[in-house]
Amino acid sequence: MKNLNLKSPSFQYIETRFKEWLDILGYAPTTVYQLPNYIREFFYWMEQNGQTHITQLQHSHFNSYYNQLKHRGNQRQGGGLGNAYLNKHLQALYKLCEYLRPTGRMNLPALTIEWETDDTEAIEYLTPEEIKELYKATYGYNEGTKLEPLNSRDRAILAVFYGCGLRRSEGHYLDLSDIDFDRQILHVRRGKAYKERFVPFNKTLSGYLQEYIYDARTLLVTDKKEEALLISQRGKRMDGMSMALRLRLLQQRTDHTELQQKNVRLHVLRHSIATHLLQNGMSLEKIARFLGHSSLESTQVYTHLVETESNGINLPKQNYPNIPRYEIERLHEDER
Repeated sequence: MKNLNLKSPSFQYIETRFKEWLDILGYAPTTVYQLPNYIREFFYWMEQNGQTHITQLQHSHFNSYYNQLKHRGNQRQGGGLGNAYLNKHLQALYKLCEYLRPTGRMNLPALTIEWETDDTEAIEYLTPEEIKELYKATYGYNEGTKLEPLNSRDRAILAVFYGCGLRRSEGHYLDLSDIDFDRQILHVRRGKAYKERFVPFNKTLSGYLQEYIYDARTLLVTDKKEEALLISQRGKRMDGMSMALRLRLLQQRTDHTELQQKNVRLHVLRHSIATHLLQNGMSLEKIARFLGHSSLESTQVYTHLVETESNGINLPKQNYPNIPRYEIERLHEDER
């Protein structure tokens, strides 16, 4: 579709300005590139139907275009276009309306086209009570044995992935030198796309980390030159699979039936802290910096997980069919 040639100078102008608008708003480079391509396909359809100027655009054109798009046959697969593809087109149409209305060029009513059913995994998170249950599960096991230090190490894992919201690989590469107890700052040196950031931690997390580093870690590590923060039972740097298995063990140790049935992964802890921070009133911009998101788009998805009530903010149930698939996919890509 990017090879479609628009003849209308009016449509060409809007496509260019729309792309600039997305870039100014801080959307991810892939979005700035893709959405204008979808809009070009929409404008091309309009030209084929006799409209050659933006002033001819009417609300009915959006519905007509989307209906033909939805029922278009896919010759290679013999079926209709996939829901993910349709939702990306919908995102482009909704954003185009947002662009045209504030500019004063158009007086268009808001679009009411429903998103296609999302068939990806729902965004999963734990409640604050379930997080407390995981911490409780790190106490009272293997006391007086050589495995007792693992309890403190497991609390450090929760502190890193829930308390500091780190990705799996970020936690794996943490070194002792990355923890600054004086400033209560954790230095993420190898974030996504090798971006660095500093993550604050509170007094409670500081206590967990100090207890682990000064008491438990010294009993686990076999090579005194080992710099890794999180140490395995074999005395080496923990890998992602080992950390995930320990989290599953904590999950099963709890007496919380609902928690035991959830698909708890390290990245679910990251989703959880983001949701809880938003629930407690932290701005999206601060949460984005905390998580290391390069674009607010990745952070905005958490607004779908929080409902504002007259008496405060509450978390809804865990099925979110109204979250577009492209937003879910972005978070699952972020898990790595």
